[in-house]
Amino acid sequence: MSESSYEPRNERYGKKNRKNNRAKKSFAQELVSTFLYIIVITGIFVGIRTFLFAPVSVEGDSMNPTLEHEDRLLLNKVSSVDRFDIVVFPAPEDPSKQYIKRVIGLPGDEIDYRDQELYINNELVDESYIDLSQESDEVAAYYNGDFSLASLQGVDSVPEGMLFVMGDNRVNSKDSRSFGFIESDSVIGETSLRIWPIDRIGTVD
Repeated sequence: MSESSYEPRNERYGKKNRKNNRAKKSFAQELVSTFLYIIVITGIFVGIRTFLFAPVSVEGDSMNPTLEHEDRLLLNKVSSVDRFDIVVFPAPEDPSKQYIKRVIGLPGDEIDYRDQELYINNELVDESYIDLSQESDEVAAYYNGDFSLASLQGVDSVPEGMLFVMGDNRVNSKDSRSFGFIESDSVIGETSLRIWPIDRIGTVD
């Protein structure tokens, strides 16, 4: 009997089934890989936002002219805080809200404000980030009057583990002059980069 190219029916269908199984298996593997990829990317994004960087929006005018209402900033959550940094922290009177202010005093600093000028450790500080040119002398004197830590808090210097913060818009800012020191550990992060609006993208001082 001569050889024949005839292929038994069960072998033909067996090959088709094996191909279908491989296709199904390949699709399932691809689906699982895609799902795992999404989980990993999401985890990285959440980790970065939670522990490293996060966008923050400015509400109000207390940091004018440096920052304006609805400016968007990139918050750095791992940077150490230094004097004159702009920081975000929970509002002392309502932790569900956040304040953004400038660090004026570090632990051990003596702070005095005299005749619209800031003195830290008895040295005059040039606050180029402040602009009160639109305010009358009477308004500036009333809302941005002289003070010392002794007159505000009954201490000579900023206590250990605390910060003294103020808004750049000194005549319209609720800050350490009213609610006192904030804890260093309460600072969520510091920011020096504006990411919105487009025409004002860049670093902030």
